[in-house]
Amino acid sequence: MGVSFNAASLLSGNGIDVQSVVTAILTPESGSLAIWQNEQTDLSTQAGLLAGLNNNLTSLAAASIALANPTGPLASQIATSSDPSILTASAQTTAIPGTHQIVVSNLATSGSLYTNPLTDGNTAFSAGDIQLQVGGASGVIHDIPITAGSNDTLNTLAKYINAQNWGVSANVVTDANGARLALVSQSSGLPGALAITANSTSLVFNPPVGGTNATLTIDGVPFSSPTNTLATAIPGVTLNLASADPKTPVQLTVGPDAAGATAAITSFVNAYNSVVGIINTQFTVDPTTNTQGPLGSDSALRSLQSSLLNDVTYSITGNSGLVNLAALGIDLNNDGTLTINQTATDTHPSLSNVLATNPSAVQSFFQNVGHTGFANNFSNDLFSLTDPSNGIVTVDIAGNTAQQKALATQISNLQDRLTAQQATLTLQFDQVNATLEAYPSLLFEVTAEIGALNGNYNTSTTSPNTTPTTGSSTG
Repeated sequence: MGVSFNAASLLSGNGIDVQSVVTAILTPESGSLAIWQNEQTDLSTQAGLLAGLNNNLTSLAAASIALANPTGPLASQIATSSDPSILTASAQTTAIPGTHQIVVSNLATSGSLYTNPLTDGNTAFSAGDIQLQVGGASGVIHDIPITAGSNDTLNTLAKYINAQNWGVSANVVTDANGARLALVSQSSGLPGALAITANSTSLVFNPPVGGTNATLTIDGVPFSSPTNTLATAIPGVTLNLASADPKTPVQLTVGPDAAGATAAITSFVNAYNSVVGIINTQFTVDPTTNTQGPLGSDSALRSLQSSLLNDVTYSITGNSGLVNLAALGIDLNNDGTLTINQTATDTHPSLSNVLATNPSAVQSFFQNVGHTGFANNFSNDLFSLTDPSNGIVTVDIAGNTAQQKALATQISNLQDRLTAQQATLTLQFDQVNATLEAYPSLLFEVTAEIGALNGNYNTSTTSPNTTPTTGSSTG
């Protein structure tokens, strides 16, 4: 924008509006600053969207890796008990599907012993010798010599026994009848059976209790276990005995974990739809502004969209006809998102029905030993797409960061230059303004002097200049 002045106004003593003049001179360059600042805002918006997209891609990669994992949710087995109050179970991927009849007759118990009461824990009893056997009839016998003043009270005897590390916990318990020494094995079943084989002291022990193995039958075969957790009775299955009921057979069913597989596949579909949804939003044209999203012109986003569409339409051969997502009841929509079909028809399968009828084929579609399954292929591509150094979005973010940095430097340099120019121009036009404001007084003085030289002494001695007012520039 040009700057011009009204000559009559300038010579009247009103001067010029220095700030307006300087602003008008600097406006063309300030316009570039505003453009760059808008670009900086756009880049910041794009960076936020790219970071969010990258996070969603990472979640999608994790979901696809889970489907490709040979020991993951698609390979998992589940063991279901008909009566969890008697027993529960868990199954590993190596478990063989099938049904078992189990009868729990007894639970494994820990052995325990207790004495008759004394007045309190510090009451002394006569010295002598006590022999404690741990582990049943063939277990180890531990000799406990009782010495007066050393371990001849319940408290000192408990401390002595605990210090021996025999796998036995000794405690003094007190009730209305007095204090007793209680010995409890730290092991269950027969290895934890306790017994007093000899006692020459005045301390009286009651008969031992517990220390028995769990007994049960599995498909009619008897089993005995020192613990209530059996990890080898059924290959790949761990049994947890909760209670004994010899009259109630429990049916244990081992088979594929359809719920876990459904959850893993659903997680993948949701993660995929989140990524595709973000991409679709950027490429959708707003009818009001006739513009796409902030990343609408991003070529990397177009490349990512193409790669994902190619991966999601991947198919294999054979596999009982389960060759693509559609055969599993997972439909590809027109916008590129996926939908899991919930209701099966003659021509349109549902995921739940396919998992119920052919779980092994579902697993082999997603993963196989040759690593050519759907999830194998998808996770391999996502590994490249989400690479922390060379991933497509990572590279895009790095480029955006570099642009923001370069733009910030340009803006900073221009701001510094404008600040310096403003200071210089303000100083210059302040001097011009001072000269213009003093002009009427100078003109009066010159006129008076000329009049005096011409013999005209009637010239007014009052200067016509009034208090200068701030002038204004016109342009």
